[in-house]
Amino acid sequence: MSVYLNILIIIACIGGLWAGALWVVDSASRIAKKMGLSDLVIGLTIVAIATSAPEFVVTISAALKGSSEISLGNIVGSNIFNLGIILGIVIIFTTIKTTKLILYRDGFLLVITALLLIVFFSDFRLSQIEGIILFSILVIYIVVLFRHKEPLEEDVPEGLFKWTDIPLLLAGAATVIISGSYFVDAAEEIALHFGLSKWFIGITIVASGTSAPELATSIVAIAKGKHGISAGNLIGSDLFNMLGVLGMAGILSPLEISQTEYNSLFLMFGALAVLMVMIRTGWKLTRTEGIILILIALFRWSFDILVNM
Repeated sequence: MSVYLNILIIIACIGGLWAGALWVVDSASRIAKKMGLSDLVIGLTIVAIATSAPEFVVTISAALKGSSEISLGNIVGSNIFNLGIILGIVIIFTTIKTTKLILYRDGFLLVITALLLIVFFSDFRLSQIEGIILFSILVIYIVVLFRHKEPLEEDVPEGLFKWTDIPLLLAGAATVIISGSYFVDAAEEIALHFGLSKWFIGITIVASGTSAPELATSIVAIAKGKHGISAGNLIGSDLFNMLGVLGMAGILSPLEISQTEYNSLFLMFGALAVLMVMIRTGWKLTRTEGIILILIALFRWSFDILVNM
C-alpha cells in the first residue's frame, strides 16, 4: 500500500476517532440522564471513558498486534499533548484556579503513577501483574471519587433523550474501534516506509490523533468563553490513560520497550513534577505558565525526534 494512501487513511481515521468519541459522549450522557444518573456519575464514567476511547482503542489494538512501542508511545504522547499543548493553550486564554484537592489527591497520584511506570519498565517490560496493579489503582481512585462526591467542573452535554441515541451510541463506539484499528496499521506502514521507529510514530502522529476529542473540547470551550476545562479534568483524563488504558494493555499483552523509550518516562515524570509546582504556586495556572508548559511539551517531542533520527 502506498504511503500516500496510508496518510489519507490516517487523516480519515483521525476524523473517525474524533466524530465517534463525540457521538459516544453526547448519546451516552443523554442515556445516563434518562436513567437518572447524576452529573458526577456521568462525568466520572461515561464522559471520561468516552473522551479517552481513542487512546484506549488504539493502545489496546497496538498491544494485541505486538506493537508495544505504539502502545506506550501513544500514552506518553497523549500526556505531552493533554498536559502540555492543550492545557497550555487553555491557560494562555484564561487563568485557571487550582485547589489543594487537585494537587494533593489527583496531582500526587499522577506523579506517583509516572514513578510507578519508571519502576515497572526498569526491566524494559510491563508484565501482566504490573498491568493489573495499574488498573486496580484506577478502580480504587474512582471509588474514592464516588465516596467524596466532589462536583465536577466539566460541563456534561445537555439534551433530552431520544430513541436515536441508542444506535448513535453503538455507531460511535463502532466508528472509534474501526478507526483505531486502521489507524495503527497505517501508522506502522508509514513508520516502516520512512525508516521511523514505531515509538516515534506513536508519540507524535498517533498521540495527536487520539487526543483530537480533548483538543476539540478545548477549542469549543475557548470559543464559547467557558472555563469548564480545568487542570483537574485534564489530570483525571491522564490518570485514566496511564492507569486504565496502559494497565489493560499490559494485562492483555505484556509490553516491551527499549532504553530510548524508557528514558522518555523520566522526562514525563519531570514535566509532571513541574506542573505540580505550578499548581501550588499561587493556587492558579497563569498565561506565563501556559507558555512554559507548551515549551516543555515541544522539548519532549524534540527529544524523541532527535533520538529516533
